[in-house]
Amino acid sequence: MTPEIIALMAAAASIALVHTLLGPDHYLPFVALARGRGWSLRRALAVTLFCGSGHIVGSVLLGFLGLYLGIRLGTLEWIEGLRGDLAGWALVAFGLVYFSWGLRRAQRSREHSHWHSHGAVRHRHPHGHHAEHSHPHTGPDAAEDGVQQRGLVAWALFIVFVLGPCEPLIPLLMFPAARESAAGVMAVTGVFALVTIATMLGAVAVALWGAQRLQFPGLARFGQAIAGGVVLCCGLAITVLGL
Repeated sequence: MTPEIIALMAAAASIALVHTLLGPDHYLPFVALARGRGWSLRRALAVTLFCGSGHIVGSVLLGFLGLYLGIRLGTLEWIEGLRGDLAGWALVAFGLVYFSWGLRRAQRSREHSHWHSHGAVRHRHPHGHHAEHSHPHTGPDAAEDGVQQRGLVAWALFIVFVLGPCEPLIPLLMFPAARESAAGVMAVTGVFALVTIATMLGAVAVALWGAQRLQFPGLARFGQAIAGGVVLCCGLAITVLGL
């Protein structure tokens, strides 16, 4: 542990914290989806950990591959930039599809009335197919329930986050640490990974805690569409605004 490695570890912790907090795509999609889909805090954090680990591993593997093969830093930065563009547009596509699906689901869950006859008595009562009323469903609704049970949303997010690069990791931390020792690279990379994931988990926990205290009953059936809209905005912030 040379002074240079210790300084790089401190820098890794600081950069990871700031980089994660300044990138809303690191936590807002999980908060929005957890709120829209009714995930528990435990499930939301599990999905965040799952996707955050994939987010880190992608850049770490690329960095180690570059160091091992002697690939120029400029080439690795170009690859990371390409990955960033792919991840941003993948997030846009995911958000757009989920937003459209959420609107369709909200439309079908709109409250409506049925007439029922009980002998000589005929009456009507309102209900929504996705609320308390419990008719057995087949077709599109059953398919949607199957998608939710299989956790395809978590896997789709995982793929997006694997594509997403940790931009500061390779040029600012891994390559400078490699000038010292292999152990230094491992130490600096480990600190960056741990702080990044811990910050993602903390941000999701705090934001979800706050979001759960905001209740808008009139918008409840639009929860999935709102979640898709948030993810879409995060993707546009990356691709259009370069955040």
